[in-house]
Amino acid sequence: MGFGKRTDPSTGRTLDLDKTYKNIIQPSVIKAGLECVRADEIQDSGIIDKSMYALLIQSDLVIADISTFNPNAIYELGIRHAVRPFSTIIVKEKEGRVPFDLDHTRTFMYTHLGEDIGADEATRCVKDLTRLITTVVEKKSVDSPLYEYFDCIKAPELPEDEFASIITELADKEKHIFAIVEKAKNSMILKDFASAFKYWDKASRVMENETYFIQQKALSKYKSEAPSRSVALTDALSIIEDLLPSNDPETLGIAGAINKNLYEVHDDIEYLTRAINLYEKGWHINENHYTGENYSICLDLKSKVITDENEKNYIDYESNKVITKIVENLTSFFEEEGNTEPNSDFKWMYASLSNCYYKIGNHKDGDRYEVLFKSIAEEWEIESFEKYKSIK
Repeated sequence: MGFGKRTDPSTGRTLDLDKTYKNIIQPSVIKAGLECVRADEIQDSGIIDKSMYALLIQSDLVIADISTFNPNAIYELGIRHAVRPFSTIIVKEKEGRVPFDLDHTRTFMYTHLGEDIGADEATRCVKDLTRLITTVVEKKSVDSPLYEYFDCIKAPELPEDEFASIITELADKEKHIFAIVEKAKNSMILKDFASAFKYWDKASRVMENETYFIQQKALSKYKSEAPSRSVALTDALSIIEDLLPSNDPETLGIAGAINKNLYEVHDDIEYLTRAINLYEKGWHINENHYTGENYSICLDLKSKVITDENEKNYIDYESNKVITKIVENLTSFFEEEGNTEPNSDFKWMYASLSNCYYKIGNHKDGDRYEVLFKSIAEEWEIESFEKYKSIK
């Protein structure tokens, strides 16, 4: 599977696939009595290696999450189907298309909220996926299209002694990528962004072309404000620029935030213009509330410093149009979900909706969603919320 935050090219939605792994796949596999190993736990580089091939041939079960169509996941699924007639499960987030070559293959579907998996959905999926895993492993029914069509093909065999040697070698090594990433995430939760940067930097050196690691490296660098805020932002910009130009909303959002902060430090309108362009592009890709709200914030900042009345009127109109659309999208979402109680899955949606309501003068609903947000937010998240609330 892919890992970290990935954007589905068929829907424009950004999904945190680490939450799929932790809340659905890993607990299901363990509950079914198997040991669970994710691809990034055994890779020493960004390319598929000997250990990966061995496990794709020999593992009792392979689960391939094709959500967001990560090319490595699709390629590894193809290898598994070529070398093993049975014991492969495909899983996918329910939205978006299924590739033509797989649209006739049984796929386990789940619902992702983007930032997290809902508690009820996680419970359902663990129950159903555990049952499916047990059935697939026990029955060994053919699930590879290749072996289904051609029963004369013989699957390759890996000598037991060679496989045992590979497993011994893996067992002697720290599952370092996964461990490094967990340490990085924990450091960010603790607001120790300098340590988080070191861990993300280490992870990105092991897997040089991994977009998610580069994004988080840039994010933690600019938030560290070390050795100074200005230097940290400049360094972060040079990191994220390796991913630009981009159609990834996550990359665009981080790059926009860095430029917005550089504008605050240097009062140079060119940084603000760049932030507007980045946030605008991210907003139009998938109408994400984060990029949309920040697009509006930056437009409001620009409106305060320009003198051309026609441009000012256009900027104000565009900003209000975006805010109105965010309110429409999020209120529609919550009406469909029927969720009005504090839920960490919706934390930043509450924050955006609160700020948007404040901007359009609806303080009653703004206060309501602010209370929902603050009831489940961390201290640093509340500080971030308050920083731009005054602009509304």
